[in-house]
Amino acid sequence: MIKRVVEIGSPARIHFRRKQLVVEPEEGDTATIPLEDLGVLVLDHPQITHSQAILAECAKQNVAILLSDEKHLPVAMVLPLSGHTLHSKTVDLQAKAGEPAKKRLWQAIIRAKIQGQARVLALSRGDPGPLPHLAEKVRSGDPDNLEGQAARYYWSALFGESFRRERDAAGINSLLNYGYAVIRAAVARAIVGTGLHPSLGIHHRNKYNSLCLADDLMEPLRPLVDWVVYGLASSGEAVEELTRELKTPFLELLNHSVTVRGQPLPLLVALQHYAAAARKTILGEEKEPYVPDFTGTLTHFGGGTVSRRVSERPAKEAGAP
Repeated sequence: MIKRVVEIGSPARIHFRRKQLVVEPEEGDTATIPLEDLGVLVLDHPQITHSQAILAECAKQNVAILLSDEKHLPVAMVLPLSGHTLHSKTVDLQAKAGEPAKKRLWQAIIRAKIQGQARVLALSRGDPGPLPHLAEKVRSGDPDNLEGQAARYYWSALFGESFRRERDAAGINSLLNYGYAVIRAAVARAIVGTGLHPSLGIHHRNKYNSLCLADDLMEPLRPLVDWVVYGLASSGEAVEELTRELKTPFLELLNHSVTVRGQPLPLLVALQHYAAAARKTILGEEKEPYVPDFTGTLTHFGGGTVSRRVSERPAKEAGAP
């Protein structure tokens, strides 16, 4: 089943009734959405009120809830405590996972990330530069930090020599931040569904970060967000505020079709397969890691996929009432 991504961006009351998410806006008609159809819920207005019951039911249905701040950037996430019948056993095995398995998985993740960046540059600039060669050289655990070497070339090639990747900056950086936050929530949701704990990373380690594993597994998906941002930036419009029109393509991205083991799947579904494969590697059930080719279906702008320009998109989308 294709899960829906719903954003509520205006004053409203949300609650739970008869297995439905009920949205009662201050203006307009009441809307209902079956919880079993919901994958990600984005709450992006300070005057949204909700019942405790809807949060509990969303957790039971493995729905990731994103809460945004005054800049419309997600600042918090609500995830289930347990999304798998063998959660306790799985977390115990995850905590005892060996370093070789973690390093092999990190190698596959970074290789896929750099390959994705190469595809973005090939489509946007017609030349992937040295990135395909760097991807081939990634070793177990990436001890040579080829991820960093690729990033230094990639950002300037994609957005210009003057561009600097800064988390708190506006413009292109704010678009990247929003897109990454949406992908991070979707990856965390998939991780919880496998019984793994999102705080136990394979590479990222930070005692203040409860989503280290999500930050690890989302790395190969970042080029998808970069590609969308490149399309928005290419429209020539200055980005002063994250409007619904600008946020819509990132929410739509979760239903973008990617290929997993030869089968086309919506990204939100593909992430479940990706997280399950990562689980097998981390727990030692499979030696060879599997990372889907998330950027393999990207096309040039005008191809009718996530690469459509912002001017071609409807102003209201993503299932919001």
